[in-house]
Amino acid sequence: MTTAPASTGLFRADEMESLRRALRLDPQVLRKLRNDLLKKFEPDELVLNRFPAADAIELHSLKLYQRMDSEIDGATKLLFETESGLLIESVILRIATGRTTLCVSSQIGCAAACDFCATGKMGIAKNLATEEILDQVVQAGQILRAEDRRLSNIVFMGMGEPLHNEANVTEAIRLLTAADHFARSPSTVLVSTVGVPAAMLRLAKTFPRLNLALSLHSADQATRQQIIPLGKKASLTQLHDTIQEIQAIQDREFMIEYLMLRDVNDSAEDAKRLIDWIANLRVHVNLIPYNSIEASPHLKAAPRPTIESFADVLKASGLKTTIRYSLGNDIEAACGQLIRQENRQRAIAARRTEADGGSHVGFLDVRQVVDGFESQENE
Repeated sequence: MTTAPASTGLFRADEMESLRRALRLDPQVLRKLRNDLLKKFEPDELVLNRFPAADAIELHSLKLYQRMDSEIDGATKLLFETESGLLIESVILRIATGRTTLCVSSQIGCAAACDFCATGKMGIAKNLATEEILDQVVQAGQILRAEDRRLSNIVFMGMGEPLHNEANVTEAIRLLTAADHFARSPSTVLVSTVGVPAAMLRLAKTFPRLNLALSLHSADQATRQQIIPLGKKASLTQLHDTIQEIQAIQDREFMIEYLMLRDVNDSAEDAKRLIDWIANLRVHVNLIPYNSIEASPHLKAAPRPTIESFADVLKASGLKTTIRYSLGNDIEAACGQLIRQENRQRAIAARRTEADGGSHVGFLDVRQVVDGFESQENE
């Protein structure tokens, strides 16, 4: 007689099928389970009450560790604890227009080594499993359902460089857009990268309707390498050519993200370089006000008038340009410093455990891509 696994993961297809066969369940029962949780985001209790083997299934791979709600706007930061004992962030953005966006993480830490972001400086690099990526969506969706809201967009702009975890991110997007799982349109999903050309092309070919964004931040090679060391591996010329190839595949607008740093990339000359670099690309330039971090005191935010002047130069050249509003400042929604400190403490504890004969997760000295997120834009 076949026995069901003690705890079956919802996103592990083989385990779910084994469970179905072991309990001789009608396939419709599993379809009902997925529809209720992944499309309707119904509460766990309701979903499990309808499932004949509630004790045999595991709905979540993440534990909600802390929730922080902004008192000044519609942002909510969710801190989740992974099975490794470390924390990741997700951010819910409730835009004034009625849209809601979820910013998800793809890694704990990151190896992109960007100078402007706190998250990677926690000194940890670990890929999230597909189910850990997707559970951020499930739990955020349940929160929004309780508010009688629906999840409009999902952006991979949280902790980690998504294309350094390409296999799991690709599988997560496949399930997000699969009819028998979340059934979301690829056009409601955006993946932001600091620039991994081969992986960018593979993603565009796999999901032609997926939105892609490049964290550019400078159209000067030397400046870009200074703030994004990973820029040494992919030149600006290569990135331009890659976007051109992607647009031949997708035939859709590409987003260029540009973090405004005072006296680094915010001059009129920098704007002209950006215009020249974009050349024949069909893009939307998103100018991002910088949230300063303690770990990079030498970087300062460009003043608002400077950002507006920069935007005016781009618009005058015919480029579609917006200035992003910053939400959740009171809960550090775009920062990552709180989680960095907490994970450092946990990492130290793990190392002590290892020294005492226990086990621990692996560590790398790394930094991260901009811990940004989609928010309300100012035309």
